[in-house]
Amino acid sequence: MPVLRTIPSTRVINGTTVQTSECAIVSEYEYLTYGESTIVVKGVSSCKLRLNSSNTDHVVIKALTKVLIIPDRGSIDEEYDEIELNKGACVEFRYIGGCWYILSSDGLKFS
Repeated sequence: MPVLRTIPSTRVINGTTVQTSECAIVSEYEYLTYGESTIVVKGVSSCKLRLNSSNTDHVVIKALTKVLIIPDRGSIDEEYDEIELNKGACVEFRYIGGCWYILSSDGLKFS
């Protein structure tokens, strides 16, 4: 089950109409966002998830495994080239003016 998509939707992102899904469950070692509103990553030991600003401008990522998040352009919060989420973390991203910003995060998760 590499990617399970739910609730098809049409969104306009950066002036382009994108046929996507509201939610996706990702079980791949590498993944490029495609306009989803919510992504849950699970079922693999780790995942490299690339934020794609050409078709995604807002996404919430829930990590049920280790996830390395890399922006396709710019940085994250004008400072980071990448961030790592540990199992259980959830982060909301928004692409604004050439940079990915963290709008909300549930903080660190410790087991």
